[in-house]
Amino acid sequence: MVHDPLPYGHQSVDDDDILAVVDVLRSDWLTTGPAVERFERSLSGWTGAPTVAVTSGTAALHTAYAAAGVGKGSEVVTSPMTFVATAATASMLGADVVFADVEPDTANLDVGAAEAAATSRAAAITGVDYAGHPVEADALRKLAHARDALFVQDAAHSVGSRWKGRPVGSLADLTTFSFYPTKNFTTAEGGAVASTNPALLDRARQFRNHGLVRDPSAQRMGDEGGWHQEVHEVGLNYRLPDVLCALGVTQLRKLDRFKQRRDQIVAAYNSAFASLHEVATPPCREGADPMWHLYPLRVLDGRRRQLYDALRATRILVQVHYLPVYWHPAYADLGYRRGMCPNAEEFYAQQLSLPLFPAMGDGDVDRVIDAVSRFFQPG
Repeated sequence: MVHDPLPYGHQSVDDDDILAVVDVLRSDWLTTGPAVERFERSLSGWTGAPTVAVTSGTAALHTAYAAAGVGKGSEVVTSPMTFVATAATASMLGADVVFADVEPDTANLDVGAAEAAATSRAAAITGVDYAGHPVEADALRKLAHARDALFVQDAAHSVGSRWKGRPVGSLADLTTFSFYPTKNFTTAEGGAVASTNPALLDRARQFRNHGLVRDPSAQRMGDEGGWHQEVHEVGLNYRLPDVLCALGVTQLRKLDRFKQRRDQIVAAYNSAFASLHEVATPPCREGADPMWHLYPLRVLDGRRRQLYDALRATRILVQVHYLPVYWHPAYADLGYRRGMCPNAEEFYAQQLSLPLFPAMGDGDVDRVIDAVSRFFQPG
């Protein structure tokens, strides 16, 4: 029997989403209009903090670092177990990236390793909520503030997650999100920055719109005329258009349901694989209520590559997340060397992301479970 391809992640878009986008296409506003404000308000209901919508998760990181004052001469301490953008956006601003090792079970930034790595030049300590499991936010925030730095939470995986009863988005000085199609909900491409600090949020909002200052009371040439706008600090065009924000509004209405289904799939995987000694299932720390973005199965017997190939041969399109950032040639060429973060490197050698998205049926889940189980226990 030939099965349809089963990807590791996939968007869940229905007629409500499509109609919302069509309504915007028929309106007077395609960008910088009322749908942007509606989306930001709706998102704030989930994050527990005001938000600024931007064009991608990468743009969110770039915007957050700019708002934090990251630049030449400063350092950003972060995890290597993440997509390269977490580091690359700091590098693009001229900062030095310092990689600290991860916890061996969650693959989140280890607080002790971050403390050892942070120097007086640290402008930000950036924790990454790997797979949707929140970082040790309280300890990382305390560490960052003790070093006169800001705590940034890369929550590309974890919109909808909570830590000790508080929503991700309200825990850090600046939190960044991604709404790529495989994420917990989607705006096609898109992201956001959240902060409870009004000054940081204003800086983020200004950066995402070229740095333009339109308030005459804040301008240096305020008597030029009603048309006048000026730039005090250079920004970029990271505005998320209304047509995508409309999709985000309707997607957020389904986020509770999306989370419930993801939890069900994770529970089914955990139960099925508990008796397989060759693998480890993802942990959940006390106080964490993850919105699971990935299901990171760890293959402990050295056969990760073989399992990857076997599952892909049956059209179960598993993936690996992630190559340690400093292994990328762009960072290796700067002098970063393998062996810096042994926990991250071991995690990478074992990790395999199984399919996890709300539209998966029970038959799809059983198909994955059967394929993994047969690999380790043939016959």
